[in-house]
Amino acid sequence: MEIMKSLKGRNFLTLKDFTPEEIQNFLDLAADLKAKKKQGITGSSLKGKNIALIFEKPSTRTRCAFTVAANDEGGFPTYLGKGEIQLGKKESVEDTARVLGRMFDGIEFRGFLHSHVETLAKDSGVVVWNGLTDDYHPTQILADFLTMEENFGHLKGLNFVFIGDGRNNMSNSLMVGCGKMGVNCTIIAPKALWPEEALVETCRGYAEEAGSTLTITDDTAAVTGADVIYTDVWCSMGEEDKAAERLTLLKPYQVNRALMESTGKASTIFMHCLPAVKGNEVTEEVFESEQSVVFDEAENRMHTIKAVMVATLGD
Repeated sequence: MEIMKSLKGRNFLTLKDFTPEEIQNFLDLAADLKAKKKQGITGSSLKGKNIALIFEKPSTRTRCAFTVAANDEGGFPTYLGKGEIQLGKKESVEDTARVLGRMFDGIEFRGFLHSHVETLAKDSGVVVWNGLTDDYHPTQILADFLTMEENFGHLKGLNFVFIGDGRNNMSNSLMVGCGKMGVNCTIIAPKALWPEEALVETCRGYAEEAGSTLTITDDTAAVTGADVIYTDVWCSMGEEDKAAERLTLLKPYQVNRALMESTGKASTIFMHCLPAVKGNEVTEEVFESEQSVVFDEAENRMHTIKAVMVATLGD
């Protein structure tokens, strides 16, 4: 399929930076690459490209997805784990960026501060992709949207509910993505964990332009009519000291059989970015149910990440 020329050479830091048409192009390319992969067809668009994979935070899906996707397209990924480079410690992020930019053709960053991935993008001179920061997780949203398209045939007009910690990177990114793509988005969370109002207003602007809605509430009854129920862990990486407090605060927001049934739709699917703490944010029963598409979603991390690399860096 044809890749939009506007994507070539672009950094992928947050979906805020892309138009709905560009996001759809990523999704269409991912679907095409996935179909080819199922037929045993891989490409060579990244042949001769060296790719740095920087990981401050541990990872299963993101690391494996970038590695396999790069290999499938002929690229050569190099893993740089925590403690293996001097990023922001003995060497400034700016200097690390300038060094890596002279050796690599693309850089993936998965870590804590969003400012770090922004600095890498500003100073490296090569394409940079956000594999997760404390603020945003855009590659996950593409995988989520591809999974939703596979289940419903479209995105626009779907009713999407995120329930749990409403101010984490997943909630932030889902609000942005849903707003851009015309998906009706509801964030259900206790008021203490609502997203930042400035981001909510930005995303409401996206939604208004796309003809959809964004609702923030603490009422679990808002799951009525949902096509998608989505949740995430109650304690993000680096917040483990808040586990007991979050358990008490979020227990009423668990995704269980009763909550799934209260959507009023047999077609509702359950999604989770993984890893899941079963028994906390979701019960084992729902996680293992036929409504759960979490492993399709996990696989789609690879296909969508491949699409991002091919579109922004590939020949």
